[in-house]
Amino acid sequence: MSKQLFTSFFLFLLCSLFTLQAQQYQLLSPDNKIKVEVSVTDSIYYQVTADGKQLVRPSAVGLTTDFLKGKNWKVSKAKRQSVDKVLHPVVWQKSKEIEDKYNALHLDFSNGLSLEWRAYDNGIAWRWLINKKGNSKVLAEKATFAFAEGSKAWYPLEDSFFSHNERLYHQLPLDSIGPRQLASLPALFEVQDMKVLLTESDLLDYAGMWLRGSDNGKIKAVFPYYPKTTEIQGDRNKPVTAREDFIAKIDGPASLPWRILMVAREDTDLLTNQLVYQLASPAKGDYSWVKPGKVQWDWWNANNIYNVDFRAGINTETYKYYIDFASKYGLEYVLLDEGWSDTRDLLKVNPNVDMEELAAYARQKDVDLLLWANWLALDNNLEPVLDQFAKWGIKGIKVDFMQRDDQEMVNYYVRVAEAAAKRKMLVDFHGAYKPTGLYRTYPNVITSEGVYGLEQSKGDRNKKIDPEHNVTIPFIRMAAGPMDYTPGAMLNAQKDNWKPIGNKPMSLGTRAHQLAMYVVYESPLQMLADNPTHYYDEPESMAFLEKVPVEWAQTVPLQAQVGDYVLIARQARNGDWYVGGMTDWSPRELKLNLSFLGDGDYLMQVWKDGINADRNAQDLKTETLSVNKNSAVTVSMAKGGGWVARITKAK
Repeated sequence: MSKQLFTSFFLFLLCSLFTLQAQQYQLLSPDNKIKVEVSVTDSIYYQVTADGKQLVRPSAVGLTTDFLKGKNWKVSKAKRQSVDKVLHPVVWQKSKEIEDKYNALHLDFSNGLSLEWRAYDNGIAWRWLINKKGNSKVLAEKATFAFAEGSKAWYPLEDSFFSHNERLYHQLPLDSIGPRQLASLPALFEVQDMKVLLTESDLLDYAGMWLRGSDNGKIKAVFPYYPKTTEIQGDRNKPVTAREDFIAKIDGPASLPWRILMVAREDTDLLTNQLVYQLASPAKGDYSWVKPGKVQWDWWNANNIYNVDFRAGINTETYKYYIDFASKYGLEYVLLDEGWSDTRDLLKVNPNVDMEELAAYARQKDVDLLLWANWLALDNNLEPVLDQFAKWGIKGIKVDFMQRDDQEMVNYYVRVAEAAAKRKMLVDFHGAYKPTGLYRTYPNVITSEGVYGLEQSKGDRNKKIDPEHNVTIPFIRMAAGPMDYTPGAMLNAQKDNWKPIGNKPMSLGTRAHQLAMYVVYESPLQMLADNPTHYYDEPESMAFLEKVPVEWAQTVPLQAQVGDYVLIARQARNGDWYVGGMTDWSPRELKLNLSFLGDGDYLMQVWKDGINADRNAQDLKTETLSVNKNSAVTVSMAKGGGWVARITKAK
């Protein structure tokens, strides 16, 4: 036998031996269109195909603990399961019901760990389980993503793990993303003419997952390791100055977070994907008291009201003015943001604010109050502060400036959620990481920030908070969960006429663009960010804002393209339909298909860009049309524009 032939034969034997030793598993989605293949040797690899196209090439996953540092990966037991049930969310973010249908593969290893996989018709997910009782530590977790060659990313670049996670999405070729390029989640990838959104769910008692580029166009997971030392800076910042050599302390047995790959054949599919909710731990206890609603907010408009007989500012008279406005238009809440108290001591009320008087006045007007809370001050005195809030009748808190998602901070979120729930209070997390399903586990965590939102228009001199960004976030950040973007600007401008003014802010894009956000953007605690004086002067806009709900019985995406435009229909609890359209800096005409309507005749009230909105962004036109499910309607939007409609059954 020649040397070359012997070498070939030897390699063949090695490959055959490897194949025999490898434990191979396959998991299909219920519709058989998505396939996950798992290979277990001395390492664990997975790959994903959809519609016969390879989305993820063989990629490694792994977990290193203090009781297991080797590569002892031998499956001792494999179990399969098929689930088909319907979930009923306490708060209707996208829909009143969610079909939860998947196939599952559970692998038990002889080393005391387990790995669980799920395949849905719109994505896949996996998580680690630690079966060891008692205390242990996770020293490292490996999760790699070798997307198909030629892929590109919408990549939320970050400077460090200390971040509000309020980022723009940079469109980058996948092979250009290197090890120094850190990103938070969620991140979106275009792979094989499909979209794949990467995020996580059920983040409890663990550290959040982030991303870095790796070799050969791969992406890998990285984690903020457990804080060893921190440093308090000012009244609200507490960055980590040194870290331990482990990710998390585990009081086992324990389930780690789900790693999710949402799969979208069409961009519209991302607007209805609810895997983050489906994979989160269910709530325990009664949360029927949770009340979604709209909120009059003070901070963005800098309390700069006018046409009043008192000095506007952070004072009792100004907040009574907000309460009167909320009462007139049926808004459920008024939020008192930073300044109502000492930022270091939440029990030290601003001397210009009489909380007892305000609380009594709000009750009289059937309006509830929410209070801003500096996270650090709240952490230092959580129970007494919330007890006092409860005595005032406060119905919710906006907790701000956490800027971390290591295990220590993740547990802070849970502690606040539980303490607030005991007092039947809502929680809105700002300065926060992306949603990871906490809104299912604790339905009083009703919304969160973690988005480059309207507040940036007060100081964004580079005009980044623009219509293109606004039609990108529904497909990425909003896919993770409720999004407190805080819309509602009444001072609107096209690019050439816009400038940041802190005490009299304006938005980039048209008035109709802002109104459409109340249909396109999901937040069951939806802000009206602007000055009530401005709203009083805009009765046409208030005719819409007064009626638009914050919960949706069903969602029907109509047309959409990431970063370009979105057109979506949603049905309210009372059966009315709302349609919202938004575009980037390109004017557009879209054909509205009304086939989602039932039989019969309907009235459609429309708020749209006026004929001069391309020059004066505040130009708003209204009209009322008679329509049915067969009607042909054209949605015309100016540059940076929008279109919104309310559709009611004709009487």
